Amino acid sequence: MADLFNSAGLDRAAVRPLADRLRPVRLADVVGQDHLVGPDGTITRMLRSGSLGSLIFWGPPGTGKTTVARLLAGETKLHFEQISAIFSGVADLKKVFEAARGRRLAGQGTLLFVDEIHRFNRAQQDGFLPVMEDGTIVLVGATTENPSFELNAALLSRAHVLVFKAHDEAAIGRLLERAETELGRPLPLDTEARGVLIRMADGDGRAAITLAEDVARAAGPGEVFDAATLQAVVQRRAPIYDKGQDGHYNLISALHKSVRGSDPDAALYYLARMVDAGEDPLFIARRVVRMAVEDIGLADPQALVVANAAKDAYDFLGSPEGELAIAQAVVYVATAPKSNAVYTAWKAARRAAEEGGSLVPPKHILNAPTKLMGREGYGAGYQYDHDQPDAFSGQDYFPEKLGRRSFYEPVERGFERDIRKRLDWWEKLRRERRGG
Repeated sequence: MADLFNSAGLDRAAVRPLADRLRPVRLADVVGQDHLVGPDGTITRMLRSGSLGSLIFWGPPGTGKTTVARLLAGETKLHFEQISAIFSGVADLKKVFEAARGRRLAGQGTLLFVDEIHRFNRAQQDGFLPVMEDGTIVLVGATTENPSFELNAALLSRAHVLVFKAHDEAAIGRLLERAETELGRPLPLDTEARGVLIRMADGDGRAAITLAEDVARAAGPGEVFDAATLQAVVQRRAPIYDKGQDGHYNLISALHKSVRGSDPDAALYYLARMVDAGEDPLFIARRVVRMAVEDIGLADPQALVVANAAKDAYDFLGSPEGELAIAQAVVYVATAPKSNAVYTAWKAARRAAEEGGSLVPPKHILNAPTKLMGREGYGAGYQYDHDQPDAFSGQDYFPEKLGRRSFYEPVERGFERDIRKRLDWWEKLRRERRGG
């Protein structure tokens, strides 16, 4: 039935959203991604060479990922097939792969565009590998999430990751000009309101065009909106959370580094940015716990207690009351003495464990539950520390083949000053009791 309507041209008579009417028909028409589709862009060079491998498009919403994939299929004469990982499962993938194999036998290649590819689990992602390797499909996956974290290493090794940038103000401005050309009239906005609308789009080209269409519909004859009226009409305000350039990770990184740099004011600012944008406060609270153990550690052991308490308080109170507990924890960890000694020691110990392999601990600290093990020397010579002077025997506990190692080196800050003194005292006793 749909084909009958299409053949009669009724689909063209239907009202199409402005964003769909403005969808580029050539790669050269794509706005804001010159590093990919410009004269010297990465995709342009690929097409010029006549070689197109599988690709992962990584970038914020509304930056042209779907459009570029569709245009790529046209440029390379490949059949375009689109699925979404949100609505598709293994059975759907099998059907798509079988159809692609059939087209391949008939001499027609397939460009499979997978939207939200990060939504597939690891096993489903592995399912793409054979059909990518034998040329059944050219995979183009789109994701708003960092591929390094969300996609299999095996899949990434077979695909080229291309980064789509959030549209800057100039790019959004060009899209608005195209919208005005399509509408046949200027947008009813004064200069300030036009700037506000551009910021409202927040780097999303599709959102910018949709906002422009809403404004054009809402304005009466001769009416021109100022900034306040614009925000009232579209029921939206200019965001303070820049999702461009993977902003989710950028802002949590900025918060973490502000804490590490002992700047509570900057830390509170980035916390406010994320909370105001709707970031999950528990995600932030978990990161504050990480800050407490990575950047403060034993310089102030209370930091971990405060961070965990803030997480629990938010879990108990919810928003907005619980956000204050997170803010309190952020200020605490920002102003606490800093030490990454435990973090560094843990990495060094992990490295030694990985490099050393399955080394057996020294026999004197192994239990001997059987007579045979006792005859083999298990537990022989072990000194119970509580029975020794100062409750310290000074024995070595490392495997003999590894030798004594030093991983944990506390710094002279906060509570770790006392730990440093204690370790120095123990080492002195160890040398005395070993006669060295």
